[in-house]
Amino acid sequence: MINLKDVALHFGGLRAVDGASFDIKKGTITGLIGPNGAGKTTLFNLVAGVFAPSAGSVILDGENVTGMKPHELFAKGLLRTFQIAHEFSSLTVRENLMMVPGDQLGEKLMNTWFHRGRVAAEEKVIHDKADEVIDFLNLGHLADEKAGNLSGGQKKLLELGRTMMVDAKVVLLDEVGAGVNRTLLNDIGDAIMRLNKERGYTFCMIEHDIDFISRLCNPVVVMAEGKVLMQGTAAEVKSNENVIEAYLGTGLKNKVGAIS
Repeated sequence: MINLKDVALHFGGLRAVDGASFDIKKGTITGLIGPNGAGKTTLFNLVAGVFAPSAGSVILDGENVTGMKPHELFAKGLLRTFQIAHEFSSLTVRENLMMVPGDQLGEKLMNTWFHRGRVAAEEKVIHDKADEVIDFLNLGHLADEKAGNLSGGQKKLLELGRTMMVDAKVVLLDEVGAGVNRTLLNDIGDAIMRLNKERGYTFCMIEHDIDFISRLCNPVVVMAEGKVLMQGTAAEVKSNENVIEAYLGTGLKNKVGAIS
């Protein structure tokens, strides 16, 4: 679904991403891990169009999308969530979901005057879709709650729900588990796996919780110092001497449990 070929981003003399190459295959949940400063979020920003790469290419579903803007990539089905949720705090959960689809008829003033029936019909379709998403994520009890009142984990679920309001080809999840209690983290994990298995979503997720990564992801890509260090199963990653060294600064395999 996504092919990264020698992607690099340089800020002056700093090589934030330094020739990274790997594939995100269709229908997979790919994990992206690495110590702080490895370049993971910067790589996501390159893929999502926040930054244009200094070198290399980004291929989405066979199309070269290198340097395209976020809204252009959104229209092509590439979506991302953020480590800090970006909800509309004064809108309800349902209203947040209904804001997602682009080019809605009601966004144009003339349509609200002269095509009220079409606007109302479209709004009902979007309303029904939002309720379907709310049911899928078991957020029915919060449908009319202001998003700003949600807990951190509930906001992460809402972010995931927003990706369901359009036809996503691939979703980039940036530390979806950060600051989330274990119960809600399990709910988020269940939702991701259901979307993957039942609806064919392709995911790539940055995460520091190795147990969460082990449960969801295959393959797992490890970054360090802007480069891809290795790729393999979670078990292979946890037993790799170079990965342990990157995280711990030591080659002692019995400390692998400290990767988190």
